Amino acid sequence: MAKTPAQRIKKHGAKAVVPEHSLPPVINPTTQRTPQKAQSNSKLIVIAGVVASLFLFWYLHLLTLDQMTQLSGGRAMPDSLVGGFSQDYVAQLRAAMDESARGQLNYVHKTAGTLFPLIFGFSWLLLIGTNVARKSWRWAMWAAPLLFAVAHLWSNVAIDSMLAAENPDAGSVALASSLTVASWVLFFVSLACGVVAVFLGRRSGKTS
Repeated sequence: MAKTPAQRIKKHGAKAVVPEHSLPPVINPTTQRTPQKAQSNSKLIVIAGVVASLFLFWYLHLLTLDQMTQLSGGRAMPDSLVGGFSQDYVAQLRAAMDESARGQLNYVHKTAGTLFPLIFGFSWLLLIGTNVARKSWRWAMWAAPLLFAVAHLWSNVAIDSMLAAENPDAGSVALASSLTVASWVLFFVSLACGVVAVFLGRRSGKTS
């Protein structure tokens, strides 16, 4: 029967010969993470984010908010008005929408209206970050999607508060309108930044 190392040391003292043990390697060389794999994974994440953003834009603005016009006598929701809206328009819209319709718009803001700016902003940060190498340009281009997410989420709250008031004052209408316009402007600027980022990424890939 083979003796254990402890038994050998007990019998022969410090001169006991203890067989060496070699541990198997912890890291499997076949699963090493290369820069090419990391770049490929980041591109897949960016593509998935862009596709999700486009789907949510279609679902929010081209489907859901468009269907909401059936509850407002054909009047567009404030979110869809790129050029903003006036106090008279809000009064007409509020008169056409009952409490249930306003509640549905509030629900849209809490679901798709929240997911869209967050996923779009995160996806565009990745898109710009993976394609723009120069740090100063990257930070400048990141500002657009970040500000868009803030403006869009803030406009949701401002519109809901405006429509919930019995007599919306000029200040609340002006705030909601300004945030809506800013949200659309920042959205278009973010799209332009994404196109420029992809162009810069392809250009750097050809020169490398």
